Amino acid sequence: QVQLVESGGGLVQAGGSLRLSCTASGRTFSTYPMGWFRQAPGKEREFVAAISMSGGATGYAGSVKGRFTISRDNAKNTVYLQMNSLKPEDTAVYYCGARESSTIVLRTQAHEYDYWGQGTQVTVSS
Repeated sequence: QVQLVESGGGLVQAGGSLRLSCTASGRTFSTYPMGWFRQAPGKEREFVAAISMSGGATGYAGSVKGRFTISRDNAKNTVYLQMNSLKPEDTAVYYCGARESSTIVLRTQAHEYDYWGQGTQVTVSS
């Protein structure tokens, strides 16, 4: 089992940047494929980005591709989401998730993730 804690959210103007972090407890972080999702008020949780266990494979939602970058540091048990050129429509609570899986295939559905953090609020003003 793994516990996840997100940080780095906040209020930023449109066009600005933020870097989110998600730190995991436990010694087996490198065995978990990870993902970032977000949820705006009144909407379902949606996929943002995913990364494989080694970090060698990444995937993004079309709405953030070219603006957001997911990465991980297995020595620090941390996955990051660098968000640039932020837009008001990026406003949401951002969650990181971990999957119990040995496959390199990246997953984009929230129900395919086994563990979640508590979320961090990102607000982008226009």
